[in-house]
This record gives sequence, structure tokens and C-alpha cells, in this order.
Amino acid sequence: MTNKALIIGSSGVVGSALAERLLAEGWQVHGVSRGRTPGVPGVQQISADLTSSDVAGALAGVDPTHVFITAWSRQANEEENIRVNGAMVRNVLDAVGPAGTVQHVALVTGLKHYLGPFEAYGKGAVPVTPFREEQGRQDVANFYYEQEDRVFDAARQYGFTWSVHRPHTIIGFAIGNAMNMGQTLAVYATLCKHTGQPFVFPGSRQQWEGLADMTDARLLAKQLLWASTSDAGRNEDFNVVNGDVFRWQWLWPKLADYFGVEAAPLPAETSPLEARMQYAPALWREIAQQHGLAEPDVTRLASWWHTDADLGRPMEVITDMTKSRKAGFLEYQSTPEAFFDLFERLKRERLIP
Repeated sequence: MTNKALIIGSSGVVGSALAERLLAEGWQVHGVSRGRTPGVPGVQQISADLTSSDVAGALAGVDPTHVFITAWSRQANEEENIRVNGAMVRNVLDAVGPAGTVQHVALVTGLKHYLGPFEAYGKGAVPVTPFREEQGRQDVANFYYEQEDRVFDAARQYGFTWSVHRPHTIIGFAIGNAMNMGQTLAVYATLCKHTGQPFVFPGSRQQWEGLADMTDARLLAKQLLWASTSDAGRNEDFNVVNGDVFRWQWLWPKLADYFGVEAAPLPAETSPLEARMQYAPALWREIAQQHGLAEPDVTRLASWWHTDADLGRPMEVITDMTKSRKAGFLEYQSTPEAFFDLFERLKRERLIP
């Protein structure tokens, strides 16, 4: 029987990379999104409000063998994040579970499992790095835990297996994505080049000097495919990062060189992007007109707040991959090459000059 995927968040940075991977492997792919961004060609797109209990109507007849949950909805506080995002998972699985076709559900969360939610980002008793799956949950409200619990409940009720995947900051291609450092830095560097301003690191000294790692969306897609079709991936949680480590003080000049801009020394005070980008919307429209770019709305390409949150963390953040490597997932991706591959695609798609 042909594998049939249902990707929740199919136009996002993870969902689109996963859709491309599954289609290349011969899967049938249905994708659910909010319908605001074109989906991957070949995906049967479904527009649905996952917070509504009427999800079953939108998903009637899909009957997937595998469900991949790669989306979340940002709310005003963690209490609302828990309520809304937990309901989304529950609504989807209650819609597709009763048919009995679902074999596996994969949930993508992230390192806020260890760091805590945005409201208390890295402010609690953060586990010792590198983060390992055995460290478990923090004693704090976190919508990731709610999403996991809704998957676990549905797995018991409907008899499928599950996997949970925890990437670090994701590098990948997507338009209108709320969390996209790669594209954000590409837009920032383009603005710096256009104005002749130096490329200033917007984060903390701890991030600048400490070790870091990241996750290419294409590598995450490979792990999702592996876990959903491998005995070793069933009913397990996995970290997922590229496999290399770096320091931003080493990588930042390489990104600057790619765009032909000056990499500034680390400023004495943290210099967040969100506070410096009030001029960006008007300037980006000017750049888009000058170079014939496809997207003049900078807010659909860059997410200043998220990049500030990741690069502003007051501690080193690195991730252990031992568990999935011992289980058989051995893929690797160079992080600098992940950035450069993304930048080249942004150029091909006429999203940056």
C-alpha cells in the first residue's frame, strides 16, 4: 500500500521540506495550511482552521497512514499557547484516528522542551548542555508538553505509534514563516549592503563566544521519514541537529563575506534586530522594486523577534544526537553550507538580490 502522508503546516519551513522529501520518495502527500502561502507542487492542499472542532469535515476521506505535525499558532501567553496548540493536535488526531488507517504520528517541537517557553526563555533551571532526551521535562507550563500528551493520548486510543522531534534553530526555505533565522539574516545582510551599514551581530556575548548548533529543515525531513518508517523510531523522542558545532564569532564573518558586507565587532551592548528595523518595511519595498524581487513585504521573509530570541540567549545551547545515531539515523549537514544553500535558493526564487 502506498504511504499517504498528512502534513500539518505543509507550507512552513519544516512542512515544505518534508513534503519535498516525501514526494521524492513516492508518497502521496496531503497538506494542511492556512492557505496564505502557495504549497509545494504535488501536495494536495487542504485549507482548514485546526482550532475548530469541525476539522473532521475538512479531513474527511484523507485517511492518512502517517501524520506529521509541524505547525503551531503563537498566542499572547503560554496559557493560551497550551490551550490553542493542544486543541489543534487533539482536533486533527480525533478527525483522522477513527478510520484506523494511521500507523504513525510524528510531532515536531524543539529545544524549548529544555529551555522553557518564550515567556521564561532560559530563565529557569536549564539542564546542563548538551541537551539529552533523558533530561525530560522542565517543571514549568509548556505547550510542547501539552502537544506531546495529546499525541500520547490519541496513540493509546487509536493504536498508532509516535515519535517526537526536537530541532534547534531551523534553517530552511518558507514564505510567511514566523520562525526563520536563515531568511531573516539574509534580509538583514541585504539591508546592510543596500545602506552601507555594517553587519552587526544582534545577540548576546554568550551566544557569540559559546558553542552552538542548528538544524537544516532538509535534515529534519530525513529524520521524520526515518522515524516514521523504522522500528527504531517508534514511540521515541529524538533531538535533531546538523551534527556540527560552531561559534557565531567564527560563522558571522562567513555570512558577511557571502553578501559582501562588513562583519562588525561584537558591540558592547546587545543590539536586537527588532529595535533597529523600524525602517525595514519601506526600505525593503525600495530594494524589491529596484531588483525586481517577488516579495516586497519584508514581514513575510524576516522574523526579527525570533532571531533576537535565539541569538540573545544568555547561555550556550548545544544538542546531543547520540540517541538517534545509536538508533540508526546517521545523516549529517554542514551548517555553513545549509545557510549558503538557502541563500542561493532565495536568489533563484527572486526573494533577495
